[in-house]
Amino acid sequence: MNLKKSFSFAFAFLMIASLLLAACQPQQVEVVKTVVVTQVVEKEGKEVVVTQVVEVTPEPEVVEQPVTLDWNWGTEPPTIDPSLATDTTSVDVIHNLFVTLTQFDPVTGALSPYLATSWESGTDDEGNQTWTFHLRDDIQWVKYDPTTGETTAVMDDDGNPRYVTAFDVEYGVKRTLDPATASDYAYVDYIIKNGQAINEGEEGVTVDDAGVKALDATTVQFTLESPAAYFPAIAGMWVNAPMPQWAIEEWGDKWTEAGLINTNGPYVLEEWIHGGELNLVKNPLWINADDVQIERVHGVMITEASTAFSLYENNELDSTGVPLPEMDRVKADPVLSAEYHSAPVPCTYYYGFTNNKPPFDDVRVRKAFVQSIDRQGLIDNVLKGGQIPATSFAPPGIFGAPAPGTVGLQYDPDAAKASLQEYLDEKGMSLDDFNAMGITLMHNTSEGHAQIAAAIQQMWKDVLGVDVKVENQEWKVYLTTIKNSTPLDEMPHIWRLGWCADYPDENNWVHEVFNNQAGANRLRRGCVDETCTEATPLKFDELTMQAQQESDPDKRAELYYQAEKELAEVEVAYAPIYHYTSTNVTKPWLTRNFPPLGGVDFFNWKLDMGAKLAAQGK
Repeated sequence: MNLKKSFSFAFAFLMIASLLLAACQPQQVEVVKTVVVTQVVEKEGKEVVVTQVVEVTPEPEVVEQPVTLDWNWGTEPPTIDPSLATDTTSVDVIHNLFVTLTQFDPVTGALSPYLATSWESGTDDEGNQTWTFHLRDDIQWVKYDPTTGETTAVMDDDGNPRYVTAFDVEYGVKRTLDPATASDYAYVDYIIKNGQAINEGEEGVTVDDAGVKALDATTVQFTLESPAAYFPAIAGMWVNAPMPQWAIEEWGDKWTEAGLINTNGPYVLEEWIHGGELNLVKNPLWINADDVQIERVHGVMITEASTAFSLYENNELDSTGVPLPEMDRVKADPVLSAEYHSAPVPCTYYYGFTNNKPPFDDVRVRKAFVQSIDRQGLIDNVLKGGQIPATSFAPPGIFGAPAPGTVGLQYDPDAAKASLQEYLDEKGMSLDDFNAMGITLMHNTSEGHAQIAAAIQQMWKDVLGVDVKVENQEWKVYLTTIKNSTPLDEMPHIWRLGWCADYPDENNWVHEVFNNQAGANRLRRGCVDETCTEATPLKFDELTMQAQQESDPDKRAELYYQAEKELAEVEVAYAPIYHYTSTNVTKPWLTRNFPPLGGVDFFNWKLDMGAKLAAQGK
């Protein structure tokens, strides 16, 4: 071998930087390297080893990054337990983790198959209406391991993968109705035979008497208290989702924590840092996993709309709501206006009165406060999103809802003043005496709610001369505060809530929200005592219960019209304010929908990760 012409090279590479992220979207990252080069050369007739440290410019290395949606939940979800969820944030998470019997089309709102492939109505031997659902048999229960990042099938006692069955549905429904579960949403299942008796702990009735039964692994049948054409939508609600009995029994209240929870939907729970983040990752064992393009949802919990909007403008959120003070700028800005979306949604914003707490136990006071609210002025000067003024509860598009403005009390300052004065005269009170009672309005923490409260607080001051104190609480605490079981002295006089359709029927509105016999009744209408355990049936309650049992659509619609009128004009039990519109901005690299019913469906959205990274300068 000719040593003069032969060289041997040994290379030792020292990496500085770079952990590689597993995923599907490539991102080029320049990696800095130094190289130790050892050469054998001939020098003065001898072989000499020469070592040099040199800097090299390597080819760009590819770092894989998952297709990631940056999302703001807006608050800490109070729970992701399907039996316990009552709010939209919790439902949004649950909708992506769990399959339900039916679902609403995210564009049209039409009811469509999901876990159930078909269903039909029938009658049992006693003449009760039944609904029978036929289920698919290929949806697996899965579990995510935060330590390994792997999603695996949940195994049964025989070592076989668990698939979602009708027995899981039966268990879930009975668990929601079981009073030991303490589900605040159990009343939606009072339409199920013995549902109310079970949930209220009636003697001699147990969960085994519930009108739900798995006929076999892929067939579940419900028996109803009264006929309900809308029941397939109720059956598809999160409270009636199939639930993992084995995990719930093993872990108790902790079963929804990351690493413990068993789910069956398009995503799994990657991480839940309470008060910080809740992140989801794609379920690779999902039946339509190939169609789920967004692989990870990075979800933060920012309550301040202005902060979230700043993150959006900095490309750190992919979609968000528009803060009220930013509405004019968004509409005028050529870039933001192109990203802006506004459309009516079936939700209503309202102020509830604690009907059995003085002075709001008097209808004249409630009427005065309602007729002092200038809804259109609020929309034009504060909201600016094209909302519809609401004088009744259910919005357009809900079966049985009255046309906007045809029911309820309009803004009428003179009538408001006269109503309050009549009350004061009868009680022998001055306005100073009234203000000394310390009227309190409460809302959950939110810049938007605070701005609305400030505007209405000023209206009450200007029209009535009344001083109202405004307070706020974090969402989870707030929901507990305004329960109808909270001691009366701990309840605010007035409180803010919104209601969005679970299904498009007035039963879901006036009956389930306000009925004091079979609904949530946070208003404490007709209450005799502080806890509403005993209440006197009122005309409104009789109307909604009669409508629930009426099979003729025209008669049902008329009954609901009368019920809305009774609640808003006679009892004046609450103050409807406006019907919602969605006011959002969305980055051009995200293709999303705005479902009119049901939770957000990340599994149907698409995101161009390359365009997103380019906009972020990565």
